[in-house]
Amino acid sequence: MDTGATYLVTGAMGCIGAWALYHLTRQGQRAVGFDLSANRARLDLLLSRAEQSEIVFVQGDLTDPRQVAEAVRAHGVTHIVHLAALQVPFCRANPVAGAQVNVVGTVNVFEAARHAGVKHLAHASSIAVYGAPSEYAPGLMPHDAPPNPHTLYGVYKVACEGIAHVYWQDHGIASVGLRPYVVYGAGRDQGLTSDPTKAVLAAAAGVPFHIGFGGVMQFQYASDVARQFIDAARADLPGANTFNLGTRPASVAEFVASVQRLRPGAQISAADAPLAFPEGFDDTRLRASMPQVYDTPLEQGIAETLEIFERALADGRLARPE
Repeated sequence: MDTGATYLVTGAMGCIGAWALYHLTRQGQRAVGFDLSANRARLDLLLSRAEQSEIVFVQGDLTDPRQVAEAVRAHGVTHIVHLAALQVPFCRANPVAGAQVNVVGTVNVFEAARHAGVKHLAHASSIAVYGAPSEYAPGLMPHDAPPNPHTLYGVYKVACEGIAHVYWQDHGIASVGLRPYVVYGAGRDQGLTSDPTKAVLAAAAGVPFHIGFGGVMQFQYASDVARQFIDAARADLPGANTFNLGTRPASVAEFVASVQRLRPGAQISAADAPLAFPEGFDDTRLRASMPQVYDTPLEQGIAETLEIFERALADGRLARPE
């Protein structure tokens, strides 16, 4: 436990944000959740309202620099886990809002850190900074592969990585950016790659579901990703570091088979068309730089997600999917 530490989590009502608050609470850390939304539905899957009483909730707008700076200053923030972002479909639908939240919001976080004397932070990038598989050599993508985003979301994330480099260069603020791939787990209910988690929820509810893509990719358990971000916020690493998250590449068919082994009779199917991303990303640099890399086996992560969903369906925290 970091005595006297206070963690600001932006995007706290999102999937990874909720898991970050969960782990910080379990670790006995003081956590401040910052989000435009006050909807705690994802967090309610992980923590009771009594357990949430230990968290400070700030409803604020990431695009307003004064609100971000005040959240950092007023609560004595010492560590920052910056997760807030609009995802691929939302950036496509509203490019201006996507740029304001993802790019300007990131500048606001770094500026708030600078003025408050916070000298290190963690921020979320994405494998969306890369291009299509045909643009790279076969095999796992190396950490220094050149970005070539094909979505506005990916372009914004490249910009955020550049912002981090300039704040290290100009102000000595160190950072660790992490690039997740297909995150799954309780709370992963929106975004381009949320279908596998929706399939797990459908299996828990006993209803059919069709995953809209196939192929091979890296599935990363939301609980693991959140713990990695917390460790990244604590990391004593100079520079503006960006790491790919790894895990063993697995097919969507393998994911479906795991669900069906755990819940025989689950009516889950998947399309054949793969995502327009490489199958996997090399995490050697992450493993060399961080004291621990969290990598829950795929079937174990699915089993834990099924149990969370089944409890939440039984007690009414989740509505039965149609």
